[in-house]
Amino acid sequence: MELNGFEIEDYNVYNIPQDAKVHTCPKCSHERKPQNQKQKCLSVFWDTGLGQCNHCGSRVQLHTFKKSDAKKEYKLPPQPKETPTYTNRFLEYINSRSITKNTLKLAKVREVKEWMPQTQKEENCIAFDYWLNGKLINTKFRDGRKNFRLVSGAEKIFYNLDNIRTEKECYIVEGEFDALAMFEAGIYNVVSVPNGFNANGNINLDYLDEYYEYFENKEKVILALDNDEAGINGQKEFIRRLGAENCYTLEFGEFKDANGYLIAKGPGELKQKALKYKELPLDNVETLKDFENELDDFFINGCPKGYTTGFDPLDNIYSIEDGQFCIVTGTPQSGKSEFVDFIAVNYAQKYGFKTAYCSPENKPNKLHSAKLIKKVLGDKPNNIADLKYKASKEFINDNFIHVDYDDGYDLKRVLEKFGELVKRKGVKCFVIDPYNKVKLKGGSQNVNDYTNEYLNLIDIFCRKYKAFIYLVAHPTKMQKEEGKDTYKMSTAYDIKGGGEFFDMSYHILALRKMQECSAGIVQLKTLKVKFQHLGEPDKEVFMGWNYKNGRYAPIDWNPEIDLMRSVDNWDNSCILELTEEEHEQTQTRVFESATSDDFENSIFEGPTENIPF
Repeated sequence: MELNGFEIEDYNVYNIPQDAKVHTCPKCSHERKPQNQKQKCLSVFWDTGLGQCNHCGSRVQLHTFKKSDAKKEYKLPPQPKETPTYTNRFLEYINSRSITKNTLKLAKVREVKEWMPQTQKEENCIAFDYWLNGKLINTKFRDGRKNFRLVSGAEKIFYNLDNIRTEKECYIVEGEFDALAMFEAGIYNVVSVPNGFNANGNINLDYLDEYYEYFENKEKVILALDNDEAGINGQKEFIRRLGAENCYTLEFGEFKDANGYLIAKGPGELKQKALKYKELPLDNVETLKDFENELDDFFINGCPKGYTTGFDPLDNIYSIEDGQFCIVTGTPQSGKSEFVDFIAVNYAQKYGFKTAYCSPENKPNKLHSAKLIKKVLGDKPNNIADLKYKASKEFINDNFIHVDYDDGYDLKRVLEKFGELVKRKGVKCFVIDPYNKVKLKGGSQNVNDYTNEYLNLIDIFCRKYKAFIYLVAHPTKMQKEEGKDTYKMSTAYDIKGGGEFFDMSYHILALRKMQECSAGIVQLKTLKVKFQHLGEPDKEVFMGWNYKNGRYAPIDWNPEIDLMRSVDNWDNSCILELTEEEHEQTQTRVFESATSDDFENSIFEGPTENIPF
């Protein structure tokens, strides 16, 4: 049996008579005065599978639901055994945020003493419990010194996730206090992200991956995130993942967030404000107001550089932005696939970007994964029990995905799957390797028209999902330099349909191996960089290729005089830099520390010596 797309595990767990519209409350009726225990204070809504108590305010889930199969095992925190109690000092602080005791009970917020790693001692803390299907999944502890931690090894999920499962609309806020503020306004279909966003643009929504289905059935997802740069970055990533057609935005004007609005205006006005969400701008239609802030920033600061590869010599002449694609071409055995793998690993480390491959060139996937692991680990593992090897496998598993089809590769089908991976897994970078093995079925027989149609579909995908694609394309024309074994540098016109490649692409990179040099030196040239702020066309760098791990190292090399030049600056260390001591700490600690960027949602203001409770 299903309800709004979710498979029910236990139906009607409280044995409420079928089709009853009111019933006693399983949360509070037994605690009321004897003469009131039979009063039907619970409104029952079978269409959403929820009940709402008009006495204690509790929201009751009428059924339990089956959870999607998860590959990863998580630790469960200790389940609370007692009804929460609060000291006066605790309630004074909570009341200063305009949150009432009734809302604390409704949300099962606790006051606890907990050891905090940042202060190395036990502190008075607020415990925000993350529940799912009646089980405590995680707890966030916040102390009076702007520190917080989650339970190590526990699953990271949205706060208050159960309350939106079967609703057709939901709000997303950026902190537990913002969720409680919405409770005060009588809005319960709200979730909070488990940690705040940061202002550098690197937004990780890994907690959305396993619970995407909770938002897939929504007619409206209202993004009520913080009114700052970090919140704006988070909003953009949610829109990319959930789809602009489903997302609405809610702004709090001069106030940073929902709790700030509640404190200043009260619950009644917050409820009215929450109903004034806005549609996103229409697709394919823009006015200056839609990009006014970006326009002002352009005149003040100019255009910023795009995403850089983490390889310094190349970063000076090439970067890429959302919505673009890059052609990588080159002579035979010049390492086109190796180089794309190299920068994809760098993107994962530098930005947290996930990469999805449609790569017939790199089959089987286990051998491709082995190459990726060596780029992370620095060399092949000494033994499979090596801690850094285990960490490298986890890094590759979390950040790299392969798309496979046994019956051949069709571009439209591949791009549809890529679109699913944006929504389900948050993938940002995509690789098609090589172009000629991922066909556009039904495309024109004319090579130029076919290439135009092919690249147009790539372009539409990148712009729609604010992603970027690396397309590896082999040249058809190959000529060696006179009297040498080294091929001439490829051009865009050496690719079949090359005129269209040059005209339609945002970027084109070409590689060639210097055959006369025994040191594995590769030349890379920017054949095209469309926009000046992203780099420079017709620039070149020389790189040494490390056969041990497939990484590249910069080298100052002159092909006219340095044919026998050796490369002596190889880096064979693990990029994760995980020591055995650090590994043991991650296994034994019971917390997950936050960075300073995450403290924006801290519960306390003012100097750290003034602890509220």
